[in-house]
Amino acid sequence: MDLKQLTYFVTIVEQKSFSKAASVLHISQPSLSNAIKNLEDEVGFKLLERNTRNIGLTESGQLLYERALHILLDMSILEKEMQEAGLVGKGELRLGMIESVKHWIPKVFRKYEETFSDMNLFLTEVLSGEDVKRSLRQYKCHAIITNQLINEEDIQTVPLYKEKLVLVLHENHRLAKQDTIELSDLVDEPFIITSLGFQTRENVLETFMAKNISPYIKYEVERFETALSLILENLGVSLIPENYLADRHNASLVHKTIASPSLERTVYLTYLNDRYMAPAIGAFIDETISFFR
Repeated sequence: MDLKQLTYFVTIVEQKSFSKAASVLHISQPSLSNAIKNLEDEVGFKLLERNTRNIGLTESGQLLYERALHILLDMSILEKEMQEAGLVGKGELRLGMIESVKHWIPKVFRKYEETFSDMNLFLTEVLSGEDVKRSLRQYKCHAIITNQLINEEDIQTVPLYKEKLVLVLHENHRLAKQDTIELSDLVDEPFIITSLGFQTRENVLETFMAKNISPYIKYEVERFETALSLILENLGVSLIPENYLADRHNASLVHKTIASPSLERTVYLTYLNDRYMAPAIGAFIDETISFFR
């Protein structure tokens, strides 16, 4: 049994077809069939259930598939780590982030590039907690800046700073001229909230629940930019991280602070504990943490 056989086997399972798998692998279908037959002969078990419509896994095949996924992922990870070994100034840094870091992260990049000017940075939005864990464990990102509190043994979670969630509404909204606004004032207001799986949503709902108030959720969105576009049409109100609004100056948007200690979130830097970090990658992590110390 070798890595090529495992790759062939996993590809067939994922494509659910020998012909499609052969196309993906760029080999002939007879060659692929022979490789799988040899694999079954080697392990001494039938691995695939073949019929005219699809391909299924036997019990032994399911076991091999699950183990093969881990082995191939480990090999992919090892290849990436070897490519990055000794990286001191050239290469790439893959960073995941949430929307609200946009006002300060360029300052970190500027400082970082003074030493590592030849590093290429790849930036991507990683929003939900599951996405954070998956992206780190599959080596899609070296590090992720998130507001999700990740409690996992293999993931390091470093708190960077706290930020308030502020109420945002249209200038023509009935509450825009009020000096103070309580959560109870929002009971019947069309509320815009982030989707399931987002920490900000949990923070907001817990705040309402603590006051025995149920918000009227009219819109669910994935991005704060979408929430603001709805507010600009006076279609609802929302609680949005203050740092996301730091560089946004629009007379039509009114910001109000609601007195509540729970309307606050922590932003963290996360990365894998046991992943090999090249000097240039480790330097970025240190630079980001020291920016807030």
